[in-house]
Amino acid sequence: MRRFFLILCFTCLPSLAHAWNAAGHRLTAAIAWQQLSPPSRQRIGEMLARHPDYARWTERAGSSEVRDIFAEAATWPDDIRHDPRFYDERRDPPTASIPGLPDSARHKAWHYVDLADDGKRQAGELDLQIERLAQLIGSGETDVAWALPWLLHLVADIHQPLHAGKHEDEGGNSIEIENPFSKGQPFSSLHAYWDNLPGPSRLRGQPLAKQASELLARYPAPRQGNVRLWRDESHRLLAAVYPPQAGSLLPTITEEFQLQASELAGQRIVDAGYRLGRLLENLLARRVSRETR
Repeated sequence: MRRFFLILCFTCLPSLAHAWNAAGHRLTAAIAWQQLSPPSRQRIGEMLARHPDYARWTERAGSSEVRDIFAEAATWPDDIRHDPRFYDERRDPPTASIPGLPDSARHKAWHYVDLADDGKRQAGELDLQIERLAQLIGSGETDVAWALPWLLHLVADIHQPLHAGKHEDEGGNSIEIENPFSKGQPFSSLHAYWDNLPGPSRLRGQPLAKQASELLARYPAPRQGNVRLWRDESHRLLAAVYPPQAGSLLPTITEEFQLQASELAGQRIVDAGYRLGRLLENLLARRVSRETR
């Protein structure tokens, strides 16, 4: 009977098969912003202003500062999962085109890459799309306003270990866990547990800036590497992502595991923020060099 009750609680929860929640994506963007030069910040502001959802981001951010809108734009690829203007191209007919966007697909397969133990791809396009979007932004093509929020989002995604996860458990989505440290969500998927480690999704403004500064002070900057390195780092970290101790029925988050997971999540968000900022700086510098020839 207790087993049935736990499964019922788990299955009635909303799907949270994203990578880092909105707080995690805004924190990554806030850290990236600090790596950007003033000219790059200005170009990014100009790019974002051409996006059809710019006014929505401004309203949600409660600010007209580009840094705040930049952080809000990083959540857009998750927001469109529940937006009726967009469609799941794997099962739905296309929705009406949106002026300013090259397509209105949700591109769910872009958010993850599943790897076998030998490193071979089994599903997902996360690493491939980061490379493609970076090339598009560096080229200065007309779709950069659409590509930028995607790139902000996916660089954060690839640093969440379960987004370079195992195909057999759907990146931890099919693993049920018990979490006594969460009063609001004591039963969830392992994937949802990791997504929510950065903090409440409403994190914005000064609290966001304060937490980003604390993370930067706590964790060292990573070496830059490339997209494959980022992907393989996350995949190797999977050994530390699964809780080792079983509860009465489900794997249970212990105090020790909670502390270790929080530390790992913090380091990965800092890694993502530094790398995203450097990547954007290099891409925008390349554009300027090309345009001034």
